[in-house]
Amino acid sequence: MKKFFTTIKNIFSIEDLRVRIMNTIGFLIIFRLGSYVVLPGVDANLLAGNQGGIFDLLNTFLGGSFSRASIFALGIMPYISASIVVQLLTVAVPHFTKMQKEGDSGRKKLNQFTRVLTIAITAAQSYGYLRTTINDEAIINPGMFFIVSSIIILVAGTMFCMWLGERITDKGIGNGISMLIMIGIVSRFPAAIWQEMDAKGMNGALLFIIELLALFFVVVGVIALTQATRRIPVQYAKQVVGNKLYGGKRDFIPLKLNSAGVMPIIFAQALMFIPPLLAGIWRDSDVGAYVGSTFADFTSWQYNLLFAILILLFTFFYTAITVPSNDIADNLKRNGGFVPGIKPGKQTAEFIDGILSKITLPGAIFLAIVAILPAFAVRAGVTQNFAQFYGGTSLLILVGVVLDTLQQIESYLLMRHYEGMMKSGRVKGRSQFAAA
Repeated sequence: MKKFFTTIKNIFSIEDLRVRIMNTIGFLIIFRLGSYVVLPGVDANLLAGNQGGIFDLLNTFLGGSFSRASIFALGIMPYISASIVVQLLTVAVPHFTKMQKEGDSGRKKLNQFTRVLTIAITAAQSYGYLRTTINDEAIINPGMFFIVSSIIILVAGTMFCMWLGERITDKGIGNGISMLIMIGIVSRFPAAIWQEMDAKGMNGALLFIIELLALFFVVVGVIALTQATRRIPVQYAKQVVGNKLYGGKRDFIPLKLNSAGVMPIIFAQALMFIPPLLAGIWRDSDVGAYVGSTFADFTSWQYNLLFAILILLFTFFYTAITVPSNDIADNLKRNGGFVPGIKPGKQTAEFIDGILSKITLPGAIFLAIVAILPAFAVRAGVTQNFAQFYGGTSLLILVGVVLDTLQQIESYLLMRHYEGMMKSGRVKGRSQFAAA
């Protein structure tokens, strides 16, 4: 306990870190306050209650702003959808691939394109949201003016959330977009715990304790998935400079079992929100009604099958982007490093790519299994709100963001020669390459 308070004291004794933490808290407070501001022309007291299924899951990610018809009702989900499209374009379209390799100027162009695309996606999703989520009784003056004005406000709310995320990344402790999602999830956790306790009652106290124990082991498994690495040994050649001998040291490249982190879950979840919203536009047709009812229920096998497939695809896709084996091999060759028994250059890149493919498949499968655990938890009798924390997307995002945040704080402590937060060693990040 003494070490804990000493660490807290050290954290707030670093001025830059203290300012960044306070900035992050301030931005998160603004985000939470905005989630309670209801759209003009909507009577909050007449809003429909719990809609269930995918809408409850979406409401969890957005901290309740979705069901409150808030100006932040769509949050940063449209921005994530736009980011997915842009990343796909950088792989499939040569023009965007070239733009990505242009350095800072290229990244600025891609960011600008992502923002414009976010506006278009938000406008489309806003119309679906107004048609499917807000009941007619809650709209004071229904009509075209309400639709147009609400779409403009929802677009502005999403862009403001995106701006808050960027400010947290620049002026706070990083991971701004993920941090906004995390705070929305955390804000729903106390109510979910209380609802589960109330549902079980005194007679179900033992069952509730068993659920908490199961949740503990799921959390341990998710942390193990997030931290597991495959180390590739690297040897650096000896070099004689003047009268001194340099190099000759041994190092390693840590390839993570889940190199993509939480991003495949966020990307897949963002796409899973689209079918029920679009189905609301054609809800009078048989196809629209079927799609809406099927994909609005996150416990349906169709929903979970598509969700798992998307996670598998995005895990391989995002791993290929974030872990470029060719660049790692070139950096090793440039610095005089090599993998024992493997020739530098192309063969090293193929060797790294082969290992990465072998460890990514089980990591992606485990990631997909954890992501669909809430559906099994609901089938086992756990209340839906608590089941979303029992596993799945909510827990993966929480663990991933918390570990990354701890790593950021740890780096500040180590730079100022303070003892790290973990006695056994540093907090591991998601994609750190010692040899690259």
